[in-house]
Amino acid sequence: MEPLKNSFRAFVLILLLALPFLVSAQVEEVDIEALKKTAPKVFIDCQNCDLEFIKTEVTFVNYVRDRKEADVHVLITTQKTGSEGKEHTLTFMGQNGFRGVDDVQKFVSGKNDTDDDIRRGLVKAMKIGLMSYVARTPIARRIEVAYQPAPGAAAAVKDRWNSWVFNLAAEGYFNGEESYRNRYMEFTASANRVTPGLKLQFGLSTGITLNTYDYSGYQYENRRNEYSLSGLAVKSLSPHWSAGLYFDADSSDYSNLRWALSGAPAVEFNIFPYAQSTRRQLRFLYRIGPSRMRYHDVTIYGTTSETLWRESLSVALELREKWGTVSTSLTASHYFHDFSKNRLNLFAMLNLNLFKGLSLVTVASAAHVRDQLSLPARPPSLEEILLQSREIETPYRYFVSFGLNFTFGSIYSNVVNPRFGAISSGGMRVTID
Repeated sequence: MEPLKNSFRAFVLILLLALPFLVSAQVEEVDIEALKKTAPKVFIDCQNCDLEFIKTEVTFVNYVRDRKEADVHVLITTQKTGSEGKEHTLTFMGQNGFRGVDDVQKFVSGKNDTDDDIRRGLVKAMKIGLMSYVARTPIARRIEVAYQPAPGAAAAVKDRWNSWVFNLAAEGYFNGEESYRNRYMEFTASANRVTPGLKLQFGLSTGITLNTYDYSGYQYENRRNEYSLSGLAVKSLSPHWSAGLYFDADSSDYSNLRWALSGAPAVEFNIFPYAQSTRRQLRFLYRIGPSRMRYHDVTIYGTTSETLWRESLSVALELREKWGTVSTSLTASHYFHDFSKNRLNLFAMLNLNLFKGLSLVTVASAAHVRDQLSLPARPPSLEEILLQSREIETPYRYFVSFGLNFTFGSIYSNVVNPRFGAISSGGMRVTID
């Protein structure tokens, strides 16, 4: 019995010695949980971000899925850089008790950066931007700021390409079954040079489509060739004005074009400064110039070639705000030899947060068409109509799709659990094609 009593005394002694540490750990855990409740509530407004990675790396805030419940609305927008990379703009907008506390952070990713490079760059920019809000809460005492001094002055970088960026791409796809085969091949090339004062863009593309049908003794083969060469030069005149020149060369079996050449000087005015282009744009673009066309077949107007002058005016609006995104454009054009040969194009994309938990997504386009000058005089065959292998006369074209998404339940979304992947879900969705 004596050894048992000694063991019990030793256990009690160890328990008494460890008790202060256990109590301290318990208090520390309660303290951390209490501090987490005081952390800013953050809503991330980003279309193509790795949200799970962000939540895993930035753990000193609370994430919510409803923008109206957030203390900080983080709007992440992107635009392409001259080197084919992306400039990511993180706009921090304070709400509730942080109203009026706003910030902007930017992160530039290169064309060859991996998805992991990009998401880590976004996390770094987000941590810096959130400090303005975290510093105003009790959880700030758990934050440490580290500074890594540069090893030395960075040497000036000499660009041997003088800001020129070249791209070559080729792709193809093949699919089929016993009665049907589809083959498509495409080659594209581009050369771009973008500086603050001048933008130069040149592109070349070729596409070949071959469809073969063989069913119950009926055989039909359709081949379409498309070629396109385009060029653009734009000079920056001021924060609101730009001037430039377009050049296009096209060839299309579908549109009965053996070749078409066009050039047009243009001028553009942006109501908002171009520096705000990631958030908002309202641009007016005017173009005027000649076009020289030569056709494969005689057109419905009895010609195989012609030179015509054309002008166009377009208005484009793009907004990205807390309430959603809107992108719409309206373009009107006509030929000078006959003003009845005109066209009106409308495009609209809306992503609206109607009210708490309910959002609407709509994409629509419509065209009033009265300038199909290249239509061949030969009537289309039944196969050409059904397979849409040839342009057919039409007074209009349209496309509409829309969807509704309603989400409700817990507003907090801090937890990340990747097990078994995920299943598709999300409210009511209606789409019309």
